[in-house]
Amino acid sequence: MFDRYLRPLIDPPLNRAGRALARLGIRANTVTALGLALGLGAGLAVALGAHGWALALIAGSRLADGLDGAVARATRLSDLGGYLDIVADFVFYAAIPLAFVWADPAANGWAGAALLAAFYVNGASFLGYAILAAKHRLETEARGRKSWYHAGGLLEGSETIAFFVAFCLWPAAFPALALVFAVLCLLTAAIRLAMAADQFGRR
Repeated sequence: MFDRYLRPLIDPPLNRAGRALARLGIRANTVTALGLALGLGAGLAVALGAHGWALALIAGSRLADGLDGAVARATRLSDLGGYLDIVADFVFYAAIPLAFVWADPAANGWAGAALLAAFYVNGASFLGYAILAAKHRLETEARGRKSWYHAGGLLEGSETIAFFVAFCLWPAAFPALALVFAVLCLLTAAIRLAMAADQFGRR
């Protein structure tokens, strides 16, 4: 929801940093891999109860997630790069709730399972919309230049990170926060389904 409003603020410094990294010969896919490694490290930190370290690693992971696109824009966007980026994002999004379940299955198991199921439904609505958008040659740069169509919704990257940060700041509140997050994910999926019906129902 807030991504389109944050992009004009964060893109200029990210693009400057991306151009600098590109001049050093660093490739966008390398930055994507680094971001994924940091994200998985954050999951490991959560599983071990090191929530402060998890916050730092989440911040590093999301910085890399922004920089990989900036490096790609400074060189060239590629279909493979866009594919690796979205796969890395989804792996990271699954790793954090799973880590909270691992850390305390009795307290967090049901909420973590509900959130992961909601992620699955929301992810299907997101990727399915992108497939249809590509089929119909739709384009948008509302959330920056990307290799694939990025359909907006109630929950996007910025809201997801906000919830992950809240999980780490108040780990005992994970079950309640995860349930709220899961409901919002399902609402987002429902909104995308309505958008798809409106956009593609007459085609």
